[in-house]
This record gives sequence, structure tokens and C-alpha cells, in this order.
Amino acid sequence: MNYINAIRIAVNALKRNKFRAFLTMLGIIIGIASVIAMLAIGQGSKKSIQDEMSEMGTNMIFIMPGDGRPGGIRFSRSEMQSMKLEDVEAIRKSCDAVSAVSPVVNASGQVVKGNNNWPTSVYGVNNEYLGIRKYKIASGRNFSDREIKTYAKVCLIGQTIIDNLFPDGESPIGAVIRFDGIPFKVIGVLQEKGENGMGQDQDDLMIAPYTAIQKRVLAITHIQSIFASAASEELNDKAIEQISEAIRTTHKIRTEEEDDFSVRSQSEIVQTFSSISDIMTVLLGAIASISLLVGGIGIMNIMYVSVTERTREIGLRLSVGGREKDILTQFLIESVLLSVFGGLIGIVFGVLASRGVGSLLGWPVAISTTAIGLAFLVCSAIGIFFGWYPARKAAGLNPIDALRYE
Repeated sequence: MNYINAIRIAVNALKRNKFRAFLTMLGIIIGIASVIAMLAIGQGSKKSIQDEMSEMGTNMIFIMPGDGRPGGIRFSRSEMQSMKLEDVEAIRKSCDAVSAVSPVVNASGQVVKGNNNWPTSVYGVNNEYLGIRKYKIASGRNFSDREIKTYAKVCLIGQTIIDNLFPDGESPIGAVIRFDGIPFKVIGVLQEKGENGMGQDQDDLMIAPYTAIQKRVLAITHIQSIFASAASEELNDKAIEQISEAIRTTHKIRTEEEDDFSVRSQSEIVQTFSSISDIMTVLLGAIASISLLVGGIGIMNIMYVSVTERTREIGLRLSVGGREKDILTQFLIESVLLSVFGGLIGIVFGVLASRGVGSLLGWPVAISTTAIGLAFLVCSAIGIFFGWYPARKAAGLNPIDALRYE
């Protein structure tokens, strides 16, 4: 059989009922466009989260107090007192896979400058914290070791606080602001980072020496958490192992006892978010794929109608020597053309829809060439799968009965 001629005949058959052919393809068009758009949104969200987490440092490690339940009472992490400065020093001295470490204490409250005020959080840390969290100083300086030792009331502030406390555009460097009534001198301004993937404003914070926050704000001697940085992302696991061993030693935890702290890395969080994003992408794609199933059923239905309408034509071709294989191939080609044409149009609409969502709603999208290629293969498979049975029915017609058909 001449396949070029068969394709030409199939195209002419579809042209005779252009509107019906378009309506048949519509299900495939909508299905393919939906799948591509949903996958683009899902992959875009995943990439956005990964990029934002990477900006925070994939080698960052968090050490938090455990969920201690003495007497059956659960305490919040901020109320637990198991973390001490000795833990920080132990990590610094015995963990060669760790490049930086900082104690962290924090409090929420109102910061005031003149007649302006703003609710924010203050983080008490050492001068290694900025490197761990990938913060950079836009102007001014970081606090010194001497200022940490003397409980100096100095701070660095983010852009959100500047916008609300210094609306006239004056330089905050050297100004004195009050956090819950306690004066702090601004010695540095942090570069803007914007919101993270969870919508949290990374510029709405004060950073001060941890000693000042411990003594002057919280009146505590313990620390609430520890932030550390592995020497490289490849050393994350080794750093976590070393940190756990160091803190177990300082806390005098026996081998059979459970830890009273937890150690997590930023890479674990990235992997968790990526897994969740992958699941959501699969679910969105599966929901959109229902349209493809509906489109395939539409193709099967129309091919049945076409077989019925062209019964006499089939009988005539069989009676003059046409083979069943030729009839089967003819109708199968028509089915595949419907599906492939619909798929190509759907791919175009899917790409346009993805870009439209990204432009109009500001959502991150990532159009995958793999998804487009897979969509095209699915279109071809749908045409073959749903067109086979009607084509087989056409090929199996008895020539005499077909010629008598009214």
C-alpha cells in the first residue's frame, strides 16, 4: 500500500467534515494544553523553591533542642534550655567539616523610631551568622567580637524595617531605634533578599549580638538554636554526624539514650519541598490527562460514525480487490491524523497558556521540552489505541453486505 496516497486520502476524508473533525480534535487539544500547562506550573514551582533555598545556602545546618516532655508536658522549642554556648564551642573545636557556627536567640516585638513603629523579630547571633544565612551588608558594618563580649546594643536591619521607620529616605546608619523600649544603634543595613518560597519576608528582621539579646531582651543564659554551615554541600552528611557526636558528648548522652536535640540540613528541606512539588505536579498532570481520555473516546466515537457513513465505499473497495489490511491502515491513519493534529495545536496552546500564566499571574513556570515530546507521543498512542477497533470493524466488513447497506 502506498502510504503517501493513504495519507492524502485520509486528509481529504477529514476535509469533507472540517467542523466535525475540529470538534473531535478539541478534546485532544484541551487535554494536551492542560497537561503541558500543569506540568510547566509544577516544574516552575519546584525550580523556584530550589533556587530560593539554594540562595539561603544548601550547606546550612540547623541544630534545635529536642521535643523534651518531662512529666508528660510538651515545651515549645523556644522554652527548652538544653542548648548552651558550650555546644557551639564543641562544634567549633571538634567538627572539621563545619566552616562556620553561630548561636541563635530571637524575640518578637515592636521596633520604634520617633513616631514610626513596626512589629518585627530580632535575632541574636555572632558575626558568622551573615555568612551562614547568605546575608550581605549593603552599607555600614557587622558587629565585632568585642561588641559581642560587651553586650553592645548595636544592630543591623533589613530593608522592610528601613521602609517603615525611615520613610523620608534618611540614612539609618548611626540612628538609634528601640526594640521593646531597649535602644539599639544601627551600624549596618542588609541587602534586600525579598520573600522566600513560603512567602516570608526575609528583609523584616533585626540582627544583634546574641549576648545583648540574651541579657537585655530575653534575660536568659541558654541559646534557642544553633546555625552552622558545612564546608561544602558534599560534606553535609559528615558535618551532621560530627555535630551530633559533639553535642551528645557535651550533653553527656549515653549510647542507648535518645538525643535531646535535632539536626537538619537545608538540603533535606530542599529535597522535601522537591518531593512535595513532584507529587503535586503528577497529580495536576493526572487530572489534566482525563481530558486526553475524553478526547480519545471522542475519536473512537467519530471513527465509528465514519465507518458507518462510508460502509458502501468500504464494500466497493473490498469488492475491487482492496485488502482488509489496506482498509485497516486507511482508517487507522485517519484516527492518528486527528490525534496528532489535535496534539500539535494543543502543544501550541499549552505553551502559550503557560507563558500567559507566568506573565499575568507572576507564577514561576518551566516549559519542559521533554513534556512536549511526551505529549506528542501520547497523542500518537491515543490515535492508534482508540482508532484500532473502529478501523478493525471497517476492515472486517463483508463486501456484499457493505454494498447492500443503505
